[in-house]
Amino acid sequence: MKISFHGAARTVTGSKHLVQLANGENFLLDCGLFQGMGRDTDAYNANFGFDAKTVNYVILSHAHIDHTGLLPKLAAEGFRGKVYCTPATKALVEILLEDSAMIQRDDAKYKNKRLAREGMPQVGPLYTIDDVNLLLPMLQTVEYDKPYTISENVEVMFTEAGHIIGSAAVNLKIKENNTIQTLTFSGDIGRYRDMILRSPAKFPPADYILIESTYGNKLHDLIHTTPDDLLKWIQQTCVEQKGNLIIPAFSVGRTQEILFELNQLSLEKRLPHIPIYVDSPLSMEATEMLKKFPKYYNKKIQRILEVDDDPFDFEGLRYIKSVHESKALNEDMHPKVIISASGMADAGRVKHHIKNNISSAKNTILMVGYCEPRSLGGRLMNGATEVRIYGEPFEVKCKIGSIKSMSAHGDYEDLMQFLACQNPADVKQVYIVHGEPEVQDHFAERLRKKGFKDVIVPELHEAYILS
Repeated sequence: MKISFHGAARTVTGSKHLVQLANGENFLLDCGLFQGMGRDTDAYNANFGFDAKTVNYVILSHAHIDHTGLLPKLAAEGFRGKVYCTPATKALVEILLEDSAMIQRDDAKYKNKRLAREGMPQVGPLYTIDDVNLLLPMLQTVEYDKPYTISENVEVMFTEAGHIIGSAAVNLKIKENNTIQTLTFSGDIGRYRDMILRSPAKFPPADYILIESTYGNKLHDLIHTTPDDLLKWIQQTCVEQKGNLIIPAFSVGRTQEILFELNQLSLEKRLPHIPIYVDSPLSMEATEMLKKFPKYYNKKIQRILEVDDDPFDFEGLRYIKSVHESKALNEDMHPKVIISASGMADAGRVKHHIKNNISSAKNTILMVGYCEPRSLGGRLMNGATEVRIYGEPFEVKCKIGSIKSMSAHGDYEDLMQFLACQNPADVKQVYIVHGEPEVQDHFAERLRKKGFKDVIVPELHEAYILS
């Protein structure tokens, strides 16, 4: 058995790991889009590093685009197998991939206007809605905690990962040469005692473990500070400075957390009478979809649902649907909060809102999650005084804030708690994925000190024999 790492290797996005068995059976763990890699992003997404036609099936950890966003391209290049995932992941993937195709179409159209002015060749989107429609019938659901036989050689079981609704650790039993080996892929691990979701679950003993490391060298702020932090930024920006508060947020997970916290402030009569807009049709669709899976919420939210049938709604919240309405927000001079995708600010409507608000000192751009350092959000968080947006330079005059307590990724204590169900002496190898290089090296050393004897940080496209 061989495993090769074609994404989220020495970087955070593009999760994509190919497992090849001796009998020729090949499958992918995730098929994610690279995001926020600056000028290198398109080149990373252009080539898989393997032949899509040789992949027999795909197993998804969760629905985020950096774990699923290249599935349509995989289908366009000849993949015809099944894509296994949890029911909530399937429901999210259906809307996320359609939105991704439209974003790429619009971004290509915007980019081509600039290229035409410069006399440069036109570019096309990475994939189209037709490619998405080719892929969607391949999705097949598997419930949590129920072993499912994919082939005579491979059995999968999903266990709760606590990252977003439907997220799972992928637990595999693989038969090869009359020997059973076990491999667990963590996907993205959420936080224990999350404000909305169930905590990550224990998983069966594994010979090999692939584990994410996004925050493998950090400890998060306490979650209970989040409502007060949001209130502080709204008060300071919208009430005192009469400005706009722009919050880049992923449509799935982060947007719902923000709405939940704002709802709590509203119930406590602490939320100022400032209009709050969610400018993302996908966020509205995802929020409605998430309400269909209350069993995946933690017990606290289930108790709240007994008295509040919609913990993501409150007075003053408005959803923006059309492009015309979105553009009108930038012509409205009244103070407001705009929550819009994407979370790294590298695509989608939020990029236009940043463009229109970045050069005024009365406004604030508030980052509420991880940003790849080369993404627009990452550059703003790292103190850039000038950024280029759609090829144009903009001076950064607005405030740049952050709320670190809202991360959906576990910190190193959460990651170690996730691994605590394993006996380090019995684990043959641990592969660290989905992290920045210095963070991965730090986390690798932490695991070695805990007794994991063979810890590997793979490079992009690097392959290893598991025996």
